[in-house]
Amino acid sequence: LALFGSGAVLLRGAGCTINDLWDRDLDSKVARTRTRPLAAKQVSPAAAVAFLGAQLSLGLGILLQLNTFSQVLGACSLPLVAAYPLMKRVTNWPQAFLGLTINWGALLGWAAVHGSLNLGVTLPLYFSGVAWTLVYDTIYAHQDKADDVKIGIKSTALHFGEHNKEWLTGFAVLHGLGLATAGFFGDCGPLFYSTSALGTSALLYRIRKIDLNNPSECMDAFVENKWYGMLIFAGTVLDRLMY
Repeated sequence: LALFGSGAVLLRGAGCTINDLWDRDLDSKVARTRTRPLAAKQVSPAAAVAFLGAQLSLGLGILLQLNTFSQVLGACSLPLVAAYPLMKRVTNWPQAFLGLTINWGALLGWAAVHGSLNLGVTLPLYFSGVAWTLVYDTIYAHQDKADDVKIGIKSTALHFGEHNKEWLTGFAVLHGLGLATAGFFGDCGPLFYSTSALGTSALLYRIRKIDLNNPSECMDAFVENKWYGMLIFAGTVLDRLMY
């Protein structure tokens, strides 16, 4: 678990570095991001590339500790990691592409343990994570929507327009259904279902109450998702231990 967790941190870190490299000129035009090291020219692109190389090297070292199937599956995520920062330039759905990228661990985690994929469990879990990402990253994108319009950046926050809350509610429901489906095929017990239902209900309540035109509230809601993730993780682990 520690090995896999370290790999996840390194992969996400590499994704952030790639994102900041691609977006350094755009970030300098957005109020919230203009102080990022690359955008503020506090770090050179060459130094960032060197740091990225270190992240990827460490990540490769962890990946090589896994079985061959997992190594191939993990390598398949790298094109998604590299391409994600470009998506905000070409599609109104960059948040969906982010979900496809950072939830790869739902597939890789199972493969690391079993050396194969049980699609009945892993696909619902994967797409549940994608739906969750669409919720929290759309909320996150609302912080920058005024600047995004000016510089031509695309996002689901802008694309959904006046119907943001309806879309977000739909994705939260799909997320909960995906968890339940994965739990069913994974033979999970009542603790998993109860924590999943509690978490999804809290997510739906947050969507209903949030003011999407308040950047600080959007940031608070985005950060709260770490507690949501911890709830689902704890419920899953305890369910496995108890049942």
